[in-house]
Amino acid sequence: MPTQDEVLGYFETLSNRGRWGDDDELGTLNHITDEVRLAAARAVRHGRSVSCAWEVAVPGEMERSTTVCPCAADMPGAERMPVPGFRNDRRWGFSNERLGIMFHGNTITHVDSPCHLLWDGRMYNGRPHSLLDAETGSAWAAVTAAANGIVTRGVLLDVAEAREVPWLEPGQGVFPEDLEEAERRQGVRVRPGDAVLLRTGYGRVRHEAGDSGGFTQAGWHASCLPWLHDRGVALIGADTPQDVQPSGYQDVLMPVHAVGLVAMGLWLLDNCDLEACAATAAELGQWDFQLAVAPVRFAGTSGSPVNPIATF
Repeated sequence: MPTQDEVLGYFETLSNRGRWGDDDELGTLNHITDEVRLAAARAVRHGRSVSCAWEVAVPGEMERSTTVCPCAADMPGAERMPVPGFRNDRRWGFSNERLGIMFHGNTITHVDSPCHLLWDGRMYNGRPHSLLDAETGSAWAAVTAAANGIVTRGVLLDVAEAREVPWLEPGQGVFPEDLEEAERRQGVRVRPGDAVLLRTGYGRVRHEAGDSGGFTQAGWHASCLPWLHDRGVALIGADTPQDVQPSGYQDVLMPVHAVGLVAMGLWLLDNCDLEACAATAAELGQWDFQLAVAPVRFAGTSGSPVNPIATF
């Protein structure tokens, strides 16, 4: 269990500042080389794809304003009443939505880009907070840095199964020894460029109870950060918002977010639904797969809702 001073020291000891150049905005996505993508393609051995995202509830996480123009033939007086949105033949209709969504939080599956967090007024690769603007967003390390998508080998580490429990209880942290035990049981090893998806079993709780969680949750413990750095992991995900809460550290409440995003440039996949992925992996006896994540190219944003696809 690292002390708080040791965790604070991770901002220096695990820093990737300048590692890929002073102008780098990709951070750990630099681990995903062409060779890594080719290896990810070779992980497709069955051709089966599953989603690792939750459906966005309406109403709930999303505000919707919908316009519906039905077929003119179904409208009383359609022949004499002009209807905006119809062609001259007046045979077709449409629906249209204006959506409002706050994707950061504990429910929606989304990716965090490095500009999402600051520490001591700076973002990844030492850039100042002045590059953040309330109207235009971030001019540095926004989600558009990953405009070409994130395609790599994914590895699911089922720590709940490794501990032989249906799920980890809120507040229980996952440690490096848990990760290595899951590797041993599943016959897989995390390699440079991989995306590591952590199953705590919370997705099962959410499916069964409809619980969207609170402040207390299971997740990565800060002690996993050196392990992720040493393994050259490109992206991490979890079926929670990543950090175990409470973290156990008064001065850095979310060390995986803070050290990961700011010091390492480690991209995060929050709030995955890993139940179908875990069931498929267990059925096929295959715990690695091709993972494809395509963020929406929202200019200047600190992330994007996503639908990660695992193909076995």
